[in-house]
Amino acid sequence: MEPTTSQKILDVAQLLVGAGGYNGFSYADISDAIGIRKASIHHHFPTKSELVAVLVEQYAQRARAGLSSLRESGMSPLEQLQAYLNYWQACIRDSAEPFCICAMLAAEMQMLPEDVASGVRAHFRHLTEWLVSVLEAGVAEGQFRLDRSSEEEAQILMASVHGAMLSARALANPELFPAVVEPQIARLRA
Repeated sequence: MEPTTSQKILDVAQLLVGAGGYNGFSYADISDAIGIRKASIHHHFPTKSELVAVLVEQYAQRARAGLSSLRESGMSPLEQLQAYLNYWQACIRDSAEPFCICAMLAAEMQMLPEDVASGVRAHFRHLTEWLVSVLEAGVAEGQFRLDRSSEEEAQILMASVHGAMLSARALANPELFPAVVEPQIARLRA
């Protein structure tokens, strides 16, 4: 089934946000990429803020579905965490999705419109909650040993993952991702 014009706009916007953030693209870039007039883009998304807010919500929904799928998979907490890390490692290596768009937007948080910023914050809250639940389940099953609270360990892990994405991207070296995150997992293992 052919994607709708709205979805084509969102797909191109995701690539552009992933490459350059909120301020790194314009409707002219989208127009050039998919061959429609800027007025057509405005018909679907009257403002850039609305476009990126919808993009963030769509991205966050996919992320929530993926994390829920991991939770319901029957995998152990360690396997769930490893699957999450493997997803990003594969994306970075294959350039499929080399960077979390919410992380990219978070770097511009002070300049984002509130509707976009609130969506980014909601994504990070959900990711934190998922990580906390995985870590706590891992502690209960004897797979993890935490040196700090589960919330603090989740924040450390999340920062490590996003920092590893940044390092891998900045230095064009996908192998930096596992080099940064694997010691974090080793540290957590009981």
